[in-house]
Amino acid sequence: MAVVLGIDPGSRITGYGVISAEGSRLIYIDSGCIRTESARDLSEKLDMICRGIDQVIRLHSPTEVGIEQVFMARNADSALKLGQARGAAIVACTLNNLPVHEYSARQVKQSVVGTGAADKTQVQHMIRHLLNLTQSPQADAADALGVAVCHTHMNQGMIRLAGARKIRRGRLRL
Repeated sequence: MAVVLGIDPGSRITGYGVISAEGSRLIYIDSGCIRTESARDLSEKLDMICRGIDQVIRLHSPTEVGIEQVFMARNADSALKLGQARGAAIVACTLNNLPVHEYSARQVKQSVVGTGAADKTQVQHMIRHLLNLTQSPQADAADALGVAVCHTHMNQGMIRLAGARKIRRGRLRL
């Protein structure tokens, strides 16, 4: 049984989601947000993110981590802050000797919703459905759970590929 921590980094709100995968069955464990609005400066925010992710790791003992990659939007300053928040989360994972796997927002949405152009409400709805939750998680926590689901799907796909016996006429045969 793999326990996967998904992280949706942000300089103000970093979402996290923890699931376990038993075969193709996904089981919700925990999710939430690390909020840094009370921090006085960027270094304090990064410390809060690192400590918050470390706390989640110590509480749930994940075996693997998936994290969303930084995307470049219109504001370079925002992208730099996002990258620093992401780095703080990765440091917490590496200090706990966890392998970190990166996924683009498009990959996560494709894996969860079926289209890389999905919006946040579609991701929330599908996460609720896939994990059999009674209510939709907060948007950043849902995105983090989406990263964990994406990682699980990617791992299952790689396992299937490793078990492939032969490729014939461009088709994969299992």
